[in-house]
Amino acid sequence: MNIADTFVIIVFVLFVLVLFSIIAFIAYLLIFDRNQKRHSILRNYPALGRVRYFFEKIGPEMRQYWFNSDTEGKPFSRDDYEHIVKSAKYKRDVVGFGSKRDFEAEGFFVRNDMFPKLTEEIKMDQETTVTTKKYILLKDPLFADREEKWKDEESLANLLHDDDTVVIGPNTKYPFVLKSLIGMSAMSYGALGKNAITALSKGLALAKGTWMNTGEGGLSPYHLEGGVDIIMQIGPGLFGIRDNNGDVDWDELKRKSEIQQVKAFELKLAQGAKTRGGHIDAEKVNPEIAEIRKVEPYKSVDSPNRFKLYGDIATMCDFIEKIRNHTGKPVGMKIVIGSNDSAEELAKYMKESGKGPDFITVDGGEGGTGASYQELIDSVGLPIKSALPILDLTLKKYGVRDRVKIIASGKLFTPDRIAIALALGADLVNIARGFMITVGCIQTLKCHSNACPVGVATTDPDLQKALVIDEKKYRVVNYLVTLRQGLFRIAAAAGLDSPVHFHPKHICYKDDKGVVISLEKILDDMGQQIS
Repeated sequence: MNIADTFVIIVFVLFVLVLFSIIAFIAYLLIFDRNQKRHSILRNYPALGRVRYFFEKIGPEMRQYWFNSDTEGKPFSRDDYEHIVKSAKYKRDVVGFGSKRDFEAEGFFVRNDMFPKLTEEIKMDQETTVTTKKYILLKDPLFADREEKWKDEESLANLLHDDDTVVIGPNTKYPFVLKSLIGMSAMSYGALGKNAITALSKGLALAKGTWMNTGEGGLSPYHLEGGVDIIMQIGPGLFGIRDNNGDVDWDELKRKSEIQQVKAFELKLAQGAKTRGGHIDAEKVNPEIAEIRKVEPYKSVDSPNRFKLYGDIATMCDFIEKIRNHTGKPVGMKIVIGSNDSAEELAKYMKESGKGPDFITVDGGEGGTGASYQELIDSVGLPIKSALPILDLTLKKYGVRDRVKIIASGKLFTPDRIAIALALGADLVNIARGFMITVGCIQTLKCHSNACPVGVATTDPDLQKALVIDEKKYRVVNYLVTLRQGLFRIAAAAGLDSPVHFHPKHICYKDDKGVVISLEKILDDMGQQIS
């Protein structure tokens, strides 16, 4: 018998073994499925039932890549996602042929000026630059990897002019001065992995003029890694500044405040996607995270849905005053607006007492989270375009608006969304999921499971290897700088030399019948309801 005959026999035997193994496995499943008691369909239709569960399992991916249109996907459509990715990867935000927006639907529009500002009329920082890297697309064949070139680039940082800087806590010992209207919303180490936090920290630092919020999980070394300015969030669990009894460790708070990068503190009362305390599963609480948060490792962590230290506006403002006096730095609060009178008591007390926060972050119900409950995500808390003017108008009603800066958050990931938020009353905006996408998020919606396949929302060491810090940090820079550039561009179209001048008169609203209403009229009507 020659070698060829031997090879044929071996291949035939292997084929028969594989075939019998498959038949035996199927037979086992048929017997097992018909006798199991959990799944009704498998008891009657074992083979078809398995096929059904397979397609059900891959359903989200099939919808995302095959069946949803470019504008249908949730929480971010394919167009939304690709807009962020292309800005981050290629530093480009141009599209061809025309808009995919449904112009028959109701929505906000920026009022263009008949004589927009020329480039040389734009008032911005013309000296500060950023050094980054971006991809240049050379070829994009159908059946092979796209051919790209990674290129160094230096460009303007697109920061505000010195005359337009935003100052938080001007009367504090250490005011927080900002030359960017856009920063990173609260994202904790633990909810995100160390590679993701590090890439964000380094990228934001390279972009200059901005900030990152630590989230309620405490200040980690990865937040500090890049040298970016920090807003340290303090949640009801007091993570990072708590003693062994779960009370405030004022010495530890002082130590945190002495870190030069920490520019302000924020009390988290609630966030849009979960008007309750945070949660982190046990498998995410490794010893390092436990040390940062001052909790026990490998035990699920739940923070209360409010601070135990106070239960009304007066005691909360006293707590804010105490932190401000203890640290010398601005102190703000993060809230969710639930109705027209949600901010009434706060604004009234601020007027009567002279106390209150230096800034208020208002988070819309459309905001994101690592983990929450369906009923809270869908039905508790107003979206940002309703919540923001309610807060702004209420503070104006009591004459305290000039004492506090408003930071808005809730899917404000494009320049036009940001411009509308500024006109609705915001001074600054926060972005979270947009920045997550820049470091690799593909919307698998597994943030709560510690099984994020791209290493973003996980503390699993093996999964985190997917996220290469020295590549993703540049995507963070590119996205933020492109956002700022777009914001100046849309301001110029509205006849403004800087986006800090967006006001209600620059926005209009078109209903589904084509009737146009000025934002000023809408806010006047809202103001009457609040009054």
